[in-house]
Amino acid sequence: MGRRVLSLSSSSSIRFCFFAFLQYASFLVLVVNGKKNLIPSSSMPVNRDLYHSSGDLMEQIKALVHRHPDKLTMERIKSRNKGYQAEISVVTYCWGRKENDDRSKFRILLSFGQHGRELITSELAFRILSILSEEQFLPNMDPASLNSTLDKLIIKVVPMENLNGRKLVEAGDLCERRNGRGVDLNRNWSVDWGKKEKDYNPYEENPGTAPFSEPETQIMRKLALSFDPHVWINVHSGMEALFMPYDHKNTTPDGFSAHQMKFLLEEVNRHHCQERCMIGSGGGSVGYLAHGTATDFMYDIARVPMAFTFEIYGDEAASSQDCFKMFNPTDLTTFNRVLNDWSAAFFAIFKLGPQQLSEDHPKVSAPKSDKWVSIDENLDGYLMERSSRNGKKMEVLDFGMQEIRTYFRLFVLSSVLLLFMFCSRISKSKSSRPVLSAIPL
Repeated sequence: MGRRVLSLSSSSSIRFCFFAFLQYASFLVLVVNGKKNLIPSSSMPVNRDLYHSSGDLMEQIKALVHRHPDKLTMERIKSRNKGYQAEISVVTYCWGRKENDDRSKFRILLSFGQHGRELITSELAFRILSILSEEQFLPNMDPASLNSTLDKLIIKVVPMENLNGRKLVEAGDLCERRNGRGVDLNRNWSVDWGKKEKDYNPYEENPGTAPFSEPETQIMRKLALSFDPHVWINVHSGMEALFMPYDHKNTTPDGFSAHQMKFLLEEVNRHHCQERCMIGSGGGSVGYLAHGTATDFMYDIARVPMAFTFEIYGDEAASSQDCFKMFNPTDLTTFNRVLNDWSAAFFAIFKLGPQQLSEDHPKVSAPKSDKWVSIDENLDGYLMERSSRNGKKMEVLDFGMQEIRTYFRLFVLSSVLLLFMFCSRISKSKSSRPVLSAIPL
């Protein structure tokens, strides 16, 4: 009887420690690092007859810029955070390259390829740059009218924001949307960062350890604040939609700017999307709320008057396991239709945007002295802007709470590991004791 009691106690201790360890390990995989692939990758390979590799695409764009130095320039921006490095190429279109005339022109910032699996978006970036350079042309568009429109613009194009994530896709993980260390770049911005919905999936939406923890978002943030655009468009695929703020709540902004944005989207939908595209706020239209997105930051913090998210393609009939087909056209006819229709849509934006934001409603920028507030020089680019003292205090408080949550997770993990070691030691010491046979009384 004594041996039974001892054996039962030892077994219970081992089972308790083992299941506690497994449970917390699963929690860490799902909540903390989000690096476990929970969605099977598509088996359909990338169609190389339609899609460039990331390296080839960037070389093609580089050659295009080299052939048209009177219109295009290109710069590569690198950033590093905790051993992880990213590089983003930015192509600037400016007729005659009148760099000293930047502030007098209408400024547009476009980002493509924020999610690695959405290859079609970077192909659209290449097509738009080819039209801007006049190596390709839009059908039914008067060249003189087009040149008159473009002469008033400066357009910055990021063809492939998430190069590291794109390389993972090309290596075979066709469902990967995050960057090279498992963070969703469209959840890593500071507006409503870190909030998780009930259906949160770390493989899809891991927000990182803090706002702007990722080099890619640090680069994009600095680019946006220095360029100070009138229009921002973040280009994705997965459906056909024209979204305006907000993503993190089921509402659109109030006032004149919201009216301008809605009018512009309705025009694009009518003339270039054949009324197929969903219009409204991302949070109210797509079926779920998204927190920490680029577009909400551009509108709320960077004060971009017109901030949009465009979804340019989606195959609703595709299996949820077939990521490549779900997010990218797989036949030549559809591929060309998407590029042609959406190129025309973007050039409509180039024409209508300045008309909507007339001289009667100029862009109001925060003073530079108020725009940047350094929280800590050791945060590798984690800088935040607020135009009021109260805003600065709230930003610091939010960041402090995020740090506390991170350290709490580490504390819990350490505690569980110590508990496991302690239980194992107890079990071992108990099992090594001499066992006395039960003596009947």
